Amino acid sequence: MNGLSKDSATWLEVGEEAAGQRIDNFLLRVCKGVPKSHVYRILRSGEVRAEQGPDRSGVPPHIGDAVRVPPIRIAEKPLPGAVPARDFAVVFEDEALLVVDKPRVSPSMAAAA
Repeated sequence: MNGLSKDSATWLEVGEEAAGQRIDNFLLRVCKGVPKSHVYRILRSGEVRAEQGPDRSGVPPHIGDAVRVPPIRIAEKPLPGAVPARDFAVVFEDEALLVVDKPRVSPSMAAAA
């Protein structure tokens, strides 16, 4: 997440690429992997602040402005149905195709994952 802290607030400096951009779009770009609903929630609650005070999403930041971003934590969830990495026997391989011998996953095993 581009150097954002999970334990304390982070101050980010607005660069050329983000100058004039709405603050919500700036945060969505900086906070990759954070749900949009969470970004909008921290904006509405006033936790995101620019040098001028509580920020309004309609006021774009200028180059060099500092924007305070609160601590953001995202739960790392495994993908549903993800299988741990294993070595499978390669049956056939060429430039365009790879065939592996993989055991079938039974429905009861898939439901347990």
